[in-house]
Amino acid sequence: MSASGAAPPVVLTIAGSDNSAGAGIQADSKTITALGGYALTAVTCVVAEVPGEVSMIQPLRPSIVAEQVRLGFEAFPVAAVKTGMLYSESIIEAVIDALLAATKKSKRKPALVVDPVMVASSGDLLLKPSAVQAYRRALLPLATLVTPNLNELEVLAGRKVAGLREMEAAGAELADHFQVAFLLKGGHLRGREAVDVLVEPGGASERFSAKFIRGADPHGTGCTYSAAVATGLANGQSLRDAVGAAKGFITRAIERRHRWGRTEILGHAVA
Repeated sequence: MSASGAAPPVVLTIAGSDNSAGAGIQADSKTITALGGYALTAVTCVVAEVPGEVSMIQPLRPSIVAEQVRLGFEAFPVAAVKTGMLYSESIIEAVIDALLAATKKSKRKPALVVDPVMVASSGDLLLKPSAVQAYRRALLPLATLVTPNLNELEVLAGRKVAGLREMEAAGAELADHFQVAFLLKGGHLRGREAVDVLVEPGGASERFSAKFIRGADPHGTGCTYSAAVATGLANGQSLRDAVGAAKGFITRAIERRHRWGRTEILGHAVA
């Protein structure tokens, strides 16, 4: 319980463990805590990585992933869920079954932010190809918000995306198809501004812009951004307000990144 007497809202992150602590559940936990939430975790994979290199991935048994979710919901009033690295079709299916069972039993339907983690910034694959269809078939339709970067958007849309207009068009098609909102992250477009677009079913959209910080390539931006949105939703913000606040948070985290030679990690404790 906080000094004010109110317990913080609980945000469950279902994601991989990153031993560099710049991405995955470590980045999520830092972000959720910095923004006033309580971070609950369900680990899907143990990943041996540092910025720029993924060395090994050890997925956990789907049953223990599901058990972490079940116990979390039974012990805590989960206000929002964020998924990150799920890796395989079997883990995705276990997570979906666990979430559906837990929400039915608890009679709570927390916001669900799906970060479709597919490829690391180093280029290493973080998702088995067979798992893409599991995302499309069963997980995306459950989401409150899906947060693909440009490469992930191309995988989900099934085509190349060359610029902001094409990004918006592809996102609008996906939003209408799955009937969920998409936050399209445009940092990979490398313009003067980092422009992200929130598109909702029916065609409503809003752009969120910040100055593109050149020379910065910190590890864990996607994880941090989506965790920030989930925490905003857990705090009772509207979807647009949560995205706007998260955009400001990730921009400050990039500006205040930590450096050790070529290694860069976001400065997460910047509410």
